[in-house]
Amino acid sequence: MAREFTAADTTRGQRLPRLERRAQLLEAAQSVFVDKGYHASGMEDIAERAGVSKPVLYQHFPGKLELYLALVDKHTAALVELVELVEAALNESDDHKDRTYASIRAFFDFVAREDEPFRIVFESDLNEVAAVRERIGWATEACVDAISRRIMLDTELPQPVARLVAQGLVGMSQVSARSWLRDGTIPLDLAVEIIGRLAWRGVGGQRARLVAPA
Repeated sequence: MAREFTAADTTRGQRLPRLERRAQLLEAAQSVFVDKGYHASGMEDIAERAGVSKPVLYQHFPGKLELYLALVDKHTAALVELVELVEAALNESDDHKDRTYASIRAFFDFVAREDEPFRIVFESDLNEVAAVRERIGWATEACVDAISRRIMLDTELPQPVARLVAQGLVGMSQVSARSWLRDGTIPLDLAVEIIGRLAWRGVGGQRARLVAPA
């Protein structure tokens, strides 16, 4: 069977600027890791997918783990930036419910991306490696921090309570988003609405308890 033509073929044999080549190699590695998982992937697979020789690949990354860590760094930073941008964009809104829905939507949008970065961040088969675990933990905590700050401003909940609520929102959002993608039967907007209603009842209920008369 003839090999399927890929975008990498258009750069085979060409000298690219270093940053452009690095981006190409990361894209190829992402595709291979998603298809095969970390342990079943080899540097030769990534070089072939990128349309380069193994020496070229090793010029940019000394090994498979360094490639994987670069992808983890890239995608965790993108997820945190997405959540923080959502929170910042809603600073002028007085609708606390909208903020809750938007935070959940950020995770669904991340999971829905065609290059499937969530598989590197949320479904890594390399969690036994401390460097991977620490990076993913950092991303989770950064998302929790951003959302808990917003909850504290919106509800006046004390910091420990707001943080616990934020942790629940983050966990529920990423797990439900992955489940939604696997199931594939519910439209994105409806899925966000369903999980948003569930989350808002929890957040709104915490606020109601706080302001309720003794």
